[in-house]
Amino acid sequence: MSKPLILVLVTGMLLTGCSNTLLTKWQDQQCVRNCDDPDPAKRELFEQPVIQTLQMFIGEMGCWLVIGLHRLYTRCRRRVPAYCVGAAGGSRRAEQPCAEGYDGGGGSPAVKGVAGVAVELAGDVYQMTRGALVLFVGLFSVIFLKRHLYLFHWLALFVVVLGVAVVGMAGALFKVPETHEVGSSERDDTVLRSIVGVLLIAGAQIFTATQFVLEEHILENYAMEPLQVVGWEGIFGFSVTTVGMVVLHFSIGVTEAGRNGYFDAAEGLREMGVGNVLFSSLLIMVSIGAFNFFGISVTRSVSATSRSTIDTCRTLFIWVVSLALGWERFLPLQLLGFALLVYGTFLFNEIVQPPMRACLPSRPAEAREELLPEDPIEHM
Repeated sequence: MSKPLILVLVTGMLLTGCSNTLLTKWQDQQCVRNCDDPDPAKRELFEQPVIQTLQMFIGEMGCWLVIGLHRLYTRCRRRVPAYCVGAAGGSRRAEQPCAEGYDGGGGSPAVKGVAGVAVELAGDVYQMTRGALVLFVGLFSVIFLKRHLYLFHWLALFVVVLGVAVVGMAGALFKVPETHEVGSSERDDTVLRSIVGVLLIAGAQIFTATQFVLEEHILENYAMEPLQVVGWEGIFGFSVTTVGMVVLHFSIGVTEAGRNGYFDAAEGLREMGVGNVLFSSLLIMVSIGAFNFFGISVTRSVSATSRSTIDTCRTLFIWVVSLALGWERFLPLQLLGFALLVYGTFLFNEIVQPPMRACLPSRPAEAREELLPEDPIEHM
């Protein structure tokens, strides 16, 4: 795939990914109960991570509509065999025919996606642990896909993690103090929620990393287009999430005390019809479908590890837009974190050179041939 087209895919991935996150944040700010109460503390906002997970998989299923329209448009054209990219055993990307007959490709990644998305949406602490995704993807790529990462690759991944950690740490250290006096029991509950949030999100990164690596494996070995992979993930993810919603609703969703937040499916569906929640859901569905298409296309064109580093850079654009909208306050320490984040991403994708010769491969010519895609101009 040509470099300009890869740039288009990366740009589309960043734009749609940022849009999806910002739309989700906007949805979280929608009031769904006691909205007319003059006391803001008594107003209840939309907080339904399970419902939000379901709507994301509905958005992914929407890719089948695009596939159907495209097939209808091209039904009279000669069918061209699908091709995958990627040479097994290395990070060099080259076109090769794929095995056929893999119709359920999205099932396994979708199960990982259900856990990853739901857990991330339910966690309280996000930024400091989300950076671990790139390390997990890099590690799983080496173990399961037999990729070879050089020293400067691992250095870049650690720089990305450090940058994300600094961003999250800045938000935690300079958090706006509470306007009311906090009791010891409430303080203990906040600490406990933060610890649980960190553990949940750290676990979610393992699921998401597994999803990325499985998607790369599927695209390398089976004749599936990115839209099909996203569509199958949507079907399987929707099925698993729906079953989980029903089970959780009747087991712990409704108690003798009444509503039980996240797992009360009836309350979640009721809140969907309040205010702009439904409208924001439609926008989220469109953005998540496009984001996953661009993301899987980047995985197919480059690698799952490169996708994870680029995906982490979304944090920078989201931060800038959130500042402009007044959702975040400016913290100078976060600039250092974002500088590390961007530098680590550029270093991993070889846009900038490693700082020390010791980080370079021992045989630069062969390493360059393995790590970079073939230049089509050389074969013209």
